Amino acid sequence: MTTISEPDVLAIAMQLMATESTTGNEGRVIDVAEQILTGLGWNVRRIPVTPGRDNLLAYGDSPVQLVFSTHLDTVPPHIPPRIDGDRLLGRGACDAKGIAAAMICAATLLQAGGMAVGVLLVVGEEAPHDGARAANAVKNSCRVLINGEPTESKLATGTKGALRCSITTRGKAAHSAYPHLGVSATAKLVALLGEIDGLTLPTHPILGATTINIGRLSGGVADNVIAPAATARLMVRLVTSSAETIALLTAWLGDRAEFEVETEVQPVLLGSVHGFETDVVAYATDVPELSNWGTPYLFGPGSIHVAHTDHEFIDLAELRAAVPAYQRLATAALAQASR
Repeated sequence: MTTISEPDVLAIAMQLMATESTTGNEGRVIDVAEQILTGLGWNVRRIPVTPGRDNLLAYGDSPVQLVFSTHLDTVPPHIPPRIDGDRLLGRGACDAKGIAAAMICAATLLQAGGMAVGVLLVVGEEAPHDGARAANAVKNSCRVLINGEPTESKLATGTKGALRCSITTRGKAAHSAYPHLGVSATAKLVALLGEIDGLTLPTHPILGATTINIGRLSGGVADNVIAPAATARLMVRLVTSSAETIALLTAWLGDRAEFEVETEVQPVLLGSVHGFETDVVAYATDVPELSNWGTPYLFGPGSIHVAHTDHEFIDLAELRAAVPAYQRLATAALAQASR
């Protein structure tokens, strides 16, 4: 690789953020990221995921021993980048295009200094983690994975998993003026959902409690028709294996409803090094799907509390500080892996 001056993390972040890349529509931002990486002297390999959607693996002349990885897909809607005082605002500012920019800069500087590092940018993290699964099938010699999510510049020692699932109740349609002739599926569903807060769910000494969010509800056909079917979509934040929670939910529902599992992301305990403030995060990441890329660490600037909102932002000082922070973390983590 050609030796280059320190890249501009803010310029790279804004270039990535200017390109719309909601999950499933990442093709253009992958093109932009590839141009950025090749412009910095990296070799770049595309890893196909689905037609029009690829991951990117940037590497140098030596086999990669440590890889920085994050995602370039975002939740809708696209919000163009803008600077307001000491903040960068817009979709992906902290989740996770600002992180990607900081990783690209840190990796470029580390590689110039002789460290065998790489950058893995994936699609489909917001759902259904298909980019990470495609990347995990790639043969590699990596010993350390530094994954990027907004951890408020703390080193996460664990992440909760996630279970996307649905509950469907069945009833019998009838004219609403004669409710005794029908069976209301919506009434059944409401009764079941009212029991959720009383469930005894798994807890973990580090990761904390399992939580359930009732995300979306659907059902019925008209105001004057007894509903023949109703569905609730749930997001469960896991602290133990998905199998344990699925068994508990299945037993709770019994024959009162149909239970369907869509995706499962397992909880993970992560690596740590001295010199970083630590925390546990409640959200799921690509880390469980990147198990072949070495000991995992999780670190990133910005806060999950503003991610996915219409006021998503990252402080400029924190974004810039993430570049040397990633360099320190990579140096310590790789040294730890060599012991």
